[in-house]
Parts: sequence; structure tokens; C-alpha cells
Amino acid sequence: PQPPPLAGATARRMARACWFFREQFITPMAAVAGAVADTVLGAMARAVPGLERAYVNNGGDIAVLVTPENPLDIGVVPSLVRARPEGFIRLHAAPHAAQHFCGIATSGWRGRSFSRGIADAVTVLARSAAEADAAATVIANATDLQDAAVIRRPARDLDPDSDLRDLLVTVDVGPLSPEAIAAALASGVRMAEALRRDGLIEGALLALADEWRSVGGIEALPSLRA
Repeated sequence: PQPPPLAGATARRMARACWFFREQFITPMAAVAGAVADTVLGAMARAVPGLERAYVNNGGDIAVLVTPENPLDIGVVPSLVRARPEGFIRLHAAPHAAQHFCGIATSGWRGRSFSRGIADAVTVLARSAAEADAAATVIANATDLQDAAVIRRPARDLDPDSDLRDLLVTVDVGPLSPEAIAAALASGVRMAEALRRDGLIEGALLALADEWRSVGGIEALPSLRA
């Protein structure tokens, strides 16, 4: 099977990125921000042959180009309440690579898009920003549990044009017990590990209520933590 035929290179990039994750519920809109970032970065790379380092940040979904001599540090913001970097991920190219393209994206219930899970933030590193965008959505959705502290509403009640329609999305998360936090994070970690085994992501960082989990050796380096 192939992704649905869509008009426009960016739309096709969205559909292709989400197609990898079709065993979970996902629509092409889950990769729109990352796909736009990839498209712009690709145009920059074509316009400037030999570009050594560049990135396109589309609201936190970031397409990246690095070379062995020019790594890039990306700040990680696990809490939109505090809204400051509390760690960073260093992106670098292998010594033999002339250029390395990759993507990093973050999803969570406090973000600008809807989430079916309760993660404050799930940051994913993947082959492209579109794939990272889609994967972050899937992992954030999986970082979940049923608890009286979690409030959900149908997506169409919040946005009549939402492609999620009557699916319940998270609108508030109250105080959770340590056991509930651990259970929700463990669920997200299982999804991230499965995607990594399938070669769909390089790694992920999951944050909930000041707790962190890392998958694939991706670490928020501590020197920026508050």
C-alpha cells in the first residue's frame, strides 16, 4: 500500500511521513509543521551548495542540516509553563558525511495542537522534521492513562474543523500520583522503543510532571537545566 495521492510536494511529504505510523491513528496534518520546515530547508540547501549548517524552526518542529565540523545544539523545553530550555540535544554529522539532514519535533497536550495523551512534552529525533513531527504525536498520544485528574473533550468541540472530529483530546491534567506519572511515561516509552526498533526514530525524550525518560540514548544534556 502507498500513501494517498495528494497535490503539492509538501502535502505529499506530510502523507509519506505519517504513512509510516499508520498502525496508530494519525492523519497527514500531524506532520504539517515538520513537512513545511523540511521543504524550506531543502530549498535553502539547493540554493546554497555546500551549506555547512542550517535549521528551519517552524514553531518547535525543526529541520536541521549539519556537517562534521558544525554541530547544532537544540534547546529542550519540557514545560510551557516555565517556557525555558532545561536541557539541550546536540545534533552532529558522522565524520564521513558531507552533510547530514535530520529533524526534531515536540508534541504534548500543552502545545498548539491537540494531543490524546498527557505528556507535557515528547521530543523526537528522526530522519526528517516531518517524520519527527508525526512520531512525536504518536508517542505523546501513547503517554497516557485513565485518571480522574485528566479532563478530555471531543476535538470538534474545541475546533469544528479539526480532523480528529469526535476523538477525545486532553484539555487539562491535574495533580497525578507518582505511580500514575510512572505508568503514563512507561506507556510512552514502550511506543518510542517500538518505533526505534522499526527504524522510524533515532530517539526520544519524554517529560511529564518534572519527570524525564530517554529512549535511544538521546539525552537532555544537563548544563542548561534550571
